[in-house]
Amino acid sequence: MPHDHGRGQAGSLFAAMLLLGACSAAKDADNAIASGNDVVASNFANRMSGQAEPPSPAKPFEQKEKTDLLEFAYSYPAQAAQIPALVEKFGTKLKVNKSDALKMAREDQKAAKASGFPFHAHALETHWTVTADTPRFLALESESYVYTGGAHGMTGYDALLWDKDRKRETAVEALMTSPTAFAAAIHDRFCEALDKARAEKRGEPVKRSDDDDFTKCIDPMKQVLVPTSKDGRLIDGVTVVIGPYSAGPYAEGSYDIALPVDAAMRRAIRTEYQDAFVGAR
Repeated sequence: MPHDHGRGQAGSLFAAMLLLGACSAAKDADNAIASGNDVVASNFANRMSGQAEPPSPAKPFEQKEKTDLLEFAYSYPAQAAQIPALVEKFGTKLKVNKSDALKMAREDQKAAKASGFPFHAHALETHWTVTADTPRFLALESESYVYTGGAHGMTGYDALLWDKDRKRETAVEALMTSPTAFAAAIHDRFCEALDKARAEKRGEPVKRSDDDDFTKCIDPMKQVLVPTSKDGRLIDGVTVVIGPYSAGPYAEGSYDIALPVDAAMRRAIRTEYQDAFVGAR
């Protein structure tokens, strides 16, 4: 009998523990539901009051496709994916560029077959990256690679500048007092930096000559100008991106000539934009 009595006590204790556990679980479930209801209620209240729900964070965009005709790729970063106007712009470019590239590849394939030559699949890749993301500006640079069956492909570059305050795309040149003034402000530094970069690639000093396209100082304003920022607060430099053949032979590839903002460059920036650049007034 004592043994049976102990078993009854243990059974009662175990049942009590189960009951307490069930109550605790139910309470946790109620709390979780209440928490979820709070979020739903908050979002509903925001909608009723005209406030937008917190947006989902944008993700980088990338599309890749490889066929017997074309190897295609297009990508842009999350910062651009947050801006509907840029999403629309890049989406249109993607469709048009891909359509044109496929048309060219089909025509090339047809011509190669008619002539009895092997067809080499074409390629078109465009990748946008962030060079500056400050409170005022988002600056992007693209690198595109095109191959149409020749001896080698070709690389090209482009830049895009988004004015966050005015919510619109603008041109780097629009920030300048004038392209002539900006060119004068950077000319000497640019030419010296280009000579140094050429010398590093060629392994010997460059003797500048206006009669030689690959030693003379080229016009930086005819190249791609890309604003840059290291700390994400202010524009602290402009990089002159020079594609193959423009400053040297194809084997040398491209040149990136980085020019930090100095007083002369800042003076060549329009007054309403100067606060977005580093440097003393």
